[in-house]
Amino acid sequence: MTKIKICGLSQSQDILAVNKAKPDYVGFVFAESRRQVTPAQARALKSILDPHILAVGVFVDAKPHEIIRLCRDGVIDLIQLHGHEDAAYIKALKKAVPNLIIKAVRVQDPQQVLDAQKLPCDYLLLDSADPSAAGGTGKTFDHRLIPPLEKPFFLAGGLHAGNIKAAAGCRPYGLDVSSGAETNGSKDPAKIEEIVKIVRSEI
Repeated sequence: MTKIKICGLSQSQDILAVNKAKPDYVGFVFAESRRQVTPAQARALKSILDPHILAVGVFVDAKPHEIIRLCRDGVIDLIQLHGHEDAAYIKALKKAVPNLIIKAVRVQDPQQVLDAQKLPCDYLLLDSADPSAAGGTGKTFDHRLIPPLEKPFFLAGGLHAGNIKAAAGCRPYGLDVSSGAETNGSKDPAKIEEIVKIVRSEI
């Protein structure tokens, strides 16, 4: 079954909404963003998160020790890298902690995605390319650019209730939604519930 991730949670009411809807993953953004949370905020949010929902920490070129501490403290369950992290960086993290690693790719062409597949990460996350942002643009990209992949991948980029069923046709491991689960810049419990229901019942 296709997994669903709701990214960019930053308020306690966001956690209450996902605890009710029960996606597979949620994302805490530690990189600079309007959705950014501090380690202390993330720790508080994780403490009230349903333990069956896994928390993903989202980073952009962070210092490895910062990520390692959040993993060892149990604040995050998975690591998502959105910057220029290379194979050596990923290997160093994997040596330090057992947490699975997702590497984001801002998709521009099929070969770029195939090259990223060679990285020692556990999953890829395919997102839209925007030179002014490392992720979370809320824009879709041409899914025909996705080549056949052996490594499981999350699909992101402008997903919402109206297009998420079609996006599942790319056969991703998981679908990643952020702005599509918001109204006026805040997470919308009704949208979260609708998105999870679509993925659970129709995909």
